[in-house]
Amino acid sequence: MSTQVESGVALNIPSNSISHKLSVAPMLDWTDRHCRYFYRVMSKKTVLYTEMVTTGAILFGKGDYLAFNEEEHPLVLQLGGSDPAAMTQCAKIAEQRGYDEININVGCPSDRVQNGRFGACLMAEPSLVAQCLEQMQAAVDIPITVKSRIGIDDQDSYEFLHRFINEVSLAGCQHFIIHARKAWLSGLSPKQNREVPPLDYQRVYQIKQDFPDLEISINGGIKSLAEAGEHLSHLDGVMIGREIYQNPYLLAQADQTLWQSSSPVISRAQVIDEMADYIDGYVSDGGRAWHVLRHMLGLCNGFAGARLFRRHLSDSSGQAGADGKVLREAFARVSFD
Repeated sequence: MSTQVESGVALNIPSNSISHKLSVAPMLDWTDRHCRYFYRVMSKKTVLYTEMVTTGAILFGKGDYLAFNEEEHPLVLQLGGSDPAAMTQCAKIAEQRGYDEININVGCPSDRVQNGRFGACLMAEPSLVAQCLEQMQAAVDIPITVKSRIGIDDQDSYEFLHRFINEVSLAGCQHFIIHARKAWLSGLSPKQNREVPPLDYQRVYQIKQDFPDLEISINGGIKSLAEAGEHLSHLDGVMIGREIYQNPYLLAQADQTLWQSSSPVISRAQVIDEMADYIDGYVSDGGRAWHVLRHMLGLCNGFAGARLFRRHLSDSSGQAGADGKVLREAFARVSFD
């Protein structure tokens, strides 16, 4: 724990022992606990994020939105909200539940989050983000981080981003994940906001140069571990989202490539065995195989039989009695010769 003094107020800032060289982006409807378990089977080092969970869901929702498997660590809760009291209460709950970090969503551009006054629109209110972060950090002993865009709408100058980073970092944030696109809060869908605004990696590099003591990670358009390595020559971390979801086996070599792990690279066959056992356990507890299998459709992409693999998972996972056997049967349809 380090202490930073700003305006006469002592800020307790937890030291972060997690290596953020590579992380999987929080993705709504995708990075649930089954998806994260699947990713952890392939990489022990990559940092995993939950889907964005709102303060309202945690405090008033009927389901357990914070459930996870112990194997998922290091694990970050991405939290959506803007009320300091609610954010602080949720931070306490997340720490009690065992999360390693909490990340404040200041990047999602959807109408729903704008109506709730959180997500990317908060880039225009750095003082509110700073207030949330400062109160959260004072209440818990785990790090609070921020994920943002490089700008919003016509507020897209470098000076705008610099002011945001500066004000929030003075409140105690030591790690920023920056999606290297700005967000259009009206006129573009969330999907278009992930593709249409141009990427500006150099702007994120400049932030690192201007704030060398901060941990800066980059997100947006990164498609390989080789590209990740290039960014790591300028920055502290890389976050990849859709590319990992569509081609998850990319994670299998992450530990060896980025962390120089001496452990052997896990084979697809080993992944299948571990996940089939996981599915059997989940089904025996009353779950449905498809809840897990839907995240595994891209595991064999690029090989003969990959289409048959996907089709068998889709067609058979909804049948009565479907379990890990469905996954093994689908894998038998793939040729790696």
